Amino acid sequence: MTMNFAFFQRNAAPVLFALAAGAMLGAAVAAGSALAAAASASPWVASVDSKVRLVSGTVDLGGGPAPVAGIQLRMSPGWKTYWKNPGDSGVPPSFDWAGSKNLKHAEVLYPAPHRFADANGTAIGYDDQVVFPVKLTPERAGEPIELKLAFAYGLCKDLCIPNDVSLSLTLEPNAGKGDAMLLQGALALVPKPAAAGLLPEVSAVEAKLDGAAPGLVVEAVFPPGATGTDLYIDGGDVFIPVAASLGPIADGKERFAINFVSPAEAATIKGKTLALTLVSNLGSTETARKVE
Repeated sequence: MTMNFAFFQRNAAPVLFALAAGAMLGAAVAAGSALAAAASASPWVASVDSKVRLVSGTVDLGGGPAPVAGIQLRMSPGWKTYWKNPGDSGVPPSFDWAGSKNLKHAEVLYPAPHRFADANGTAIGYDDQVVFPVKLTPERAGEPIELKLAFAYGLCKDLCIPNDVSLSLTLEPNAGKGDAMLLQGALALVPKPAAAGLLPEVSAVEAKLDGAAPGLVVEAVFPPGATGTDLYIDGGDVFIPVAASLGPIADGKERFAINFVSPAEAATIKGKTLALTLVSNLGSTETARKVE
């Protein structure tokens, strides 16, 4: 059979053009989707044996969907970073939002930490990866929030090394879920506020801040079958030694001692409100207690 070449050109050209246009449109849609996905996170910023970025998404916080950000920190194997009370050594992270626009308040939340040994004793913090969720309150709802963050954090392996990075990210209104799954996972690790009937709970706090052996004794009740039980205390601008368990958990109860080196050191917490964080494999809670 002989095919008329002019006929083929006249009829095939529109089909080829449509296929090419479709391929270009598909590529454009794919590129647009990639850009949209990337818009929920800033580029990674590398630092000493670690990298950091800002992530964002729309998360249901109980009162409806709300914009939430997160500081995602990944560390090389063997390296660790610190909680708000770093323990016997190290430095807590700091978050400076100066330069942000349409940001009334940024509340940084801390996932439950764990303790680890370092050259100066016992430290409190995280290894591998941590995401600090950030609840955002805009000045004007329905407008973009431009985040500018100066993030300072310490990394520990054999020595503690300070790190400083600058991050930025714009959260568009109605941007969709973004990194909601990552943020929801991080929020699930944040200790819940203490409430009646919620375990673990602080059942008693005994303060003996005068005398030769000043300190606190905290009694806690954990859920049945709980393991990995521990207590961490944050005193804000006052130093709080790392708590020591006074014995294994029994009938769901465990007691912890916080020992100060002198009455003068212990006196710094008098009248202060402390945040007591109880952790276990079955959940964690935070209780505020004023030291009388």
